[in-house]
Amino acid sequence: MSDLPTMRIEDLAHLSGATVRTIRAYQDRGLLPRPERHGRANLYSDAHLVRLRQIAGLLDRGYTLASIKELLEAWDAGRGLGGVLGLVAEVDGPWSDEEAVRISRAELEERFGGSPDDAAVADAVELGVLEPVPGDEDLFVVPSPQELAVAVELHAAGVPLSAISGHLRELRGQVEHIAARFLEFTTEHVFARYLDGPHRPTDADAAEAASLVRRLRPLAQQTVDAELARAMRLLAVRQLRRHLGGGEVPEPHFPSRSVALPEETIRAVEGLVGGERAAEFIALAAEREVRARRLDALTSKLRPPADLDEEG
Repeated sequence: MSDLPTMRIEDLAHLSGATVRTIRAYQDRGLLPRPERHGRANLYSDAHLVRLRQIAGLLDRGYTLASIKELLEAWDAGRGLGGVLGLVAEVDGPWSDEEAVRISRAELEERFGGSPDDAAVADAVELGVLEPVPGDEDLFVVPSPQELAVAVELHAAGVPLSAISGHLRELRGQVEHIAARFLEFTTEHVFARYLDGPHRPTDADAAEAASLVRRLRPLAQQTVDAELARAMRLLAVRQLRRHLGGGEVPEPHFPSRSVALPEETIRAVEGLVGGERAAEFIALAAEREVRARRLDALTSKLRPPADLDEEG
């Protein structure tokens, strides 16, 4: 590449994919250096083309023009942009091992019972479960095959598609809240030192932060998976008890001094008498054992010696 200005603005627009109007707007905002004047022509160099591509890449990652200007100014001032872009790429990368697949409208209908449902497809597109393929109205990209598979199983179990969409909307809001809290937590305790200093992070700082992102990325999902499993077991058992018992079942009442029992013992008791009566059964069994031992002790005291029995 050459730093010599050889391109007119039309050439730069053609090579970069930006419009002439956009290039001039970037110049006005200070994002792009002014061209050099050669005679009566304004000429641009390869450096302008590189800068336009950097701006386009940052815009694709969700940066605003104002924040892009700050980043580029930091780079021009000697504070590296490479590490920052590496951090951006790490955060913007996939947060799941899933790979997107394509599915046809006919395949969708087959998986959901064989009946076309345009409203359900529109809902799925709005939610991002399906993404239309440009130029082919009967083909979709599925960003998360696992999410689609869950919907298929729920529908096969009798859940209407409209209810599945409504549930996903509600769930998404709750999960986004969890994600926001996890980010606030990690930002406060881990990333604040990279973000709250008087200067933007150096290349070394950004590289270290990117490494931390890679290490911490799976922790949110692992924590949610573990807590969801715990909550599902707890609430599912309560709900089952409530429905089987014909009403609200009070929480099991244990004696004032709690005693830890092996999980296998508790499961065996629940299998024998049912979960709602397990605590009562354990308490009565313990009480019976105590009484039996008291009776044994009492009868042993009253029982005549063995030699007297033989003489009698």
